[in-house]
Amino acid sequence: MAATPDSVPADKAIDAKGLTCPLPVLRARKAMAGLPVGGVLRVEATDPGAPKDFDVFVRAAAHEMLATSAENGVFVFVIKKGP
Repeated sequence: MAATPDSVPADKAIDAKGLTCPLPVLRARKAMAGLPVGGVLRVEATDPGAPKDFDVFVRAAAHEMLATSAENGVFVFVIKKGP
């Protein structure tokens, strides 16, 4: 069974709801910088482009997407910081 955002504990969370591209990813990048390798960040966003933007961000930065969800226009991403 795949992990859900609520089943994965996060070290830090950011609320990027109401922000548009590129602000959700920029806030996530800044938050990730403050986490140790292996730290987990939870991001909530409403930008319709967020799923694609976070997919690109995670791959480019060598992070790991642990869980995602989308409900009522809110996207949730749980990301583990890579090396």
